[in-house]
Amino acid sequence: MKILQLDSSALGSASASRELTAALVRQLRADSPHVEVTYRDLDAQPLPHLTGASLAKIDPVEVELAQQVMQEFLDADVLVIGAPMYNFSLPSTLKAWIDRIAVAGVTFRYTASGPEGLAGGKRVIVASTRGGVYGDASPADFQEAYLRQVFAFLGVQQVEIIRAEGLNLGPEPRSSGMAAAHQRIGASARQAA
Repeated sequence: MKILQLDSSALGSASASRELTAALVRQLRADSPHVEVTYRDLDAQPLPHLTGASLAKIDPVEVELAQQVMQEFLDADVLVIGAPMYNFSLPSTLKAWIDRIAVAGVTFRYTASGPEGLAGGKRVIVASTRGGVYGDASPADFQEAYLRQVFAFLGVQQVEIIRAEGLNLGPEPRSSGMAAAHQRIGASARQAA
């Protein structure tokens, strides 16, 4: 099994989403003896945001980086994504990565009957972390719904969210939120193995 682990939090070692992605990968390794992990830290090494020049493929270094990012995605069986909620959405560094993998003719195509995803057969596990409490259907949550939509558009039907909420409401809510997320990790990882 090939895992692509993505971290996007700007908080480094203090990041809750990084703690959860590391725990997920540890569990996946424990449950499956044949695991290969590719790691990309989108905060430490952010991808350039799309520009007219990048779309025109003018810079050979950027073209090579875009091809590498795409190949990492295509090769992965399981994606473990750390997605903290920033201003009701996700970090721009994670959005920049999504812009590099959502490519017409490669991961989706347009047909007479509508768009068709070409990147199915993968499993995505998102470690979603939030300072507040939003629940399952908050109109203020543009993070999880967006990620589900993007991956569905690309043909990925297995998207699981492991959520830790209330992390900025004090020590006790943070501890409870992280404990609940860690409890879900074991079951999720075993399903992916």
